[in-house]
Amino acid sequence: MLRIAVQAKGRLYEETMTMLSESSIKIESTKRTLLVPAKNFPVEILYLRDDDIPQAVASGIADVGIVGENEYEERQEDAELIKRLDFSKCRLSLAIPKAVDYKGLEWFNGKKIATSYPGILERFLKKNGIKADIHVITGSVEIAPGIGLADCIFDIVSSGSTLVSNNLKEVEVVMKSEAILIGNKNLSNEKKEILDELLFRFNSYKNAEGKKYIILNIPNDKIEAVCKLLPGMKAPTVTPLVKEGWSSLHSVIAEKTFWDIISQLKSIGAEGILVVPIEKMII
Repeated sequence: MLRIAVQAKGRLYEETMTMLSESSIKIESTKRTLLVPAKNFPVEILYLRDDDIPQAVASGIADVGIVGENEYEERQEDAELIKRLDFSKCRLSLAIPKAVDYKGLEWFNGKKIATSYPGILERFLKKNGIKADIHVITGSVEIAPGIGLADCIFDIVSSGSTLVSNNLKEVEVVMKSEAILIGNKNLSNEKKEILDELLFRFNSYKNAEGKKYIILNIPNDKIEAVCKLLPGMKAPTVTPLVKEGWSSLHSVIAEKTFWDIISQLKSIGAEGILVVPIEKMII
């Protein structure tokens, strides 16, 4: 049995549970139980605070954990980064009052900076030769300058709307963060095998994300033009039709380019275009 530590609530929790569900791992949703086994796969889910996950994995309380990279870097625990998961993306940035005329990092010399990430901030300041007073706050860091607790802040930024509403502006991005899978460095061979299967399922789900399967009919003399638009994973699949001079072509396209490509396909002469969602993709 492989024990996975996940955040007990919040956006990272929601996206983690979606990924597990899409990987066909069935977890009963419960608010009262901290440790929940999967019904159909040899894993169990341990619900923790996000800042407790790195230590839990490093100490062996959990075998692996899904956590924000920001928490992993802040805690500096002896756990292995196994995989970047490409969701819950954000950045850790320095922000100052809007009215300030910012000239560069030297502005922070002698300033009081409020943050929930003193470790990351201290290492960044030391690297850049900046001497500032770090004021540790848990909770709503962004209000600190407005109530006189600090001159500026170092905090997570996603859309930036929270900074705007508190009359702050982002001036330095210190690090980018996303959800990551971390692991204990002393997993047994049995647990490594389960982890390998888990990663296989995660990869299959992520490979299919944002992609569509497309099927169309095309005159044979237009196949080369269509192939330039639809390379597929390696190359499109082409099958002759009963109608002489025509073929059926199958491929995979990115959803973000879908409408542009469809318009070009129609202009080339494609007909009977069918677009199908992809649930999993094994590469």
